[in-house]
Amino acid sequence: MQHTMVPSDRVQHVTVYGCDGTKLGTIERLMLDKVSGTVAYAVIKTGGLLGTHHHYPVQWSALKYDPARQAFQVELTSEQLSSGPCEFDGEEFDWGDRSRPYQHPNYWSI
Repeated sequence: MQHTMVPSDRVQHVTVYGCDGTKLGTIERLMLDKVSGTVAYAVIKTGGLLGTHHHYPVQWSALKYDPARQAFQVELTSEQLSSGPCEFDGEEFDWGDRSRPYQHPNYWSI
């Protein structure tokens, strides 16, 4: 019998596909809520122009595991993902600060 638990290090680097089947990127890290102990969101790392990467937060609950592809899928397109909060390589972004709301429901909410 296969269980549904997975260690966090096995989730990192797993591919994430958008609702149109396009590869959006890979899971770079999971952000855990220290008080509740739950995964709040995943940071998706995408390839960028000239070898730079963009890092986008997506609610963990929005990611659905697809066992056939051994990947995750989210109801976002590449354009919707890129319209949300983002960190570029080398930038200092406070991933724990969720005080700023974003329009798409798959981003965090206050």
